[in-house]
Amino acid sequence: MSTNTNNENISNVKGNRPPLFRKMNYILMGVGALLLLIGYICLGGGDVPDDVFDGEIFNTRRIVVAPILIFLGLVVEIVAIMWHPKASENNNQ
Repeated sequence: MSTNTNNENISNVKGNRPPLFRKMNYILMGVGALLLLIGYICLGGGDVPDDVFDGEIFNTRRIVVAPILIFLGLVVEIVAIMWHPKASENNNQ
């Protein structure tokens, strides 16, 4: 008899639990991943031999823009993971 009750409890727990991430979480994760990708592309260097100095490595895009995009991408990813809908939104979905 305890086995049957145990199976009913497991099915009730699985059936009543809302999904861990909602649609908005996945949208934010996609935006964060896109910001990270763009930041790393901006950070990438050119095809320059090791024995030649190229001043392009110190341009604004690589020194300022790329780190800001990467930082924003990480912040958006953290918000996407931590974001939880309010009770009113939870009832509508």
